[in-house]
Amino acid sequence: MTPPGRIDVVATPIGNMADLSPRARETLAAADVIAAEDTRHTANLLRQIGVQRPLLSLHDHNEAQRREELLALLQRGSRVALVSDAGTPLVSDPGYLLIRAALDAGIAVHAVPGASALLVALGVSGLPVERFCFEGFLPARATARRDRLRALRHEPRTLVFFEAPHRIIETLQDMAGEFGAQRAACVARELTKVHESVYRGSIAQLLQIGAEDGNFARGEITLVVAGTNGEETSPDDAFVARAFDLLAAEMPPSRAAALVAQLTGRRKSEVYARNIRPGDAPNEPQE
Repeated sequence: MTPPGRIDVVATPIGNMADLSPRARETLAAADVIAAEDTRHTANLLRQIGVQRPLLSLHDHNEAQRREELLALLQRGSRVALVSDAGTPLVSDPGYLLIRAALDAGIAVHAVPGASALLVALGVSGLPVERFCFEGFLPARATARRDRLRALRHEPRTLVFFEAPHRIIETLQDMAGEFGAQRAACVARELTKVHESVYRGSIAQLLQIGAEDGNFARGEITLVVAGTNGEETSPDDAFVARAFDLLAAEMPPSRAAALVAQLTGRRKSEVYARNIRPGDAPNEPQE
């Protein structure tokens, strides 16, 4: 009877090819097949290290079907290397269904550790990292995103997120509304790559940087946010109302609500709805 094969979960570089370990290279060269999130991306990596091995795609849209094919190979004694496009597989990437099925079938699973954007960002953030909570990607829709952030408002652990560059400003604005604009945070982009940039400060300061720096919303982004310290409070409603009244006397109410929201971390629609008087403006501003 042929002994079962094994799966090697192999971490690959998140940007700098020098971060691929000798063990990872040896494991990829020894694999009977490499299960890759994007076979084109992995083929390029293999070319750079002088390795040629068969590739099978394994991504979010085909994992449920592909796992049966891979499981059959494993049961016939094949050695399968699992990789994602960058970093450690399974961290906001496909692979769980395959690993779970392999373990249930009694097939050995081994780790070949290496780079992880999650851990690299924590290390350079300047925020506490003794305890942290990884939330992956937030929902793309604004309402669902705010609901998720609201549920995390009182989380004491440091929070880590992945975010798409075209949503980073909106996400920071929502965080200002739910966490408070003075909450400490770090935006780490293009980690280990030529154009690596790490921005640190309050959420309000990061929003200001984002408005001024054309590179802020480009590339791969990991967002690290301090947990609550139990002492954060929302700006007093009376102060918000007074600020709105003073500004609305000099400009349209919609603009006044936007400025008060920026100053206090409240959402523009909330400031507007709480303080607008009938007849002041025809429509509530859109966010």
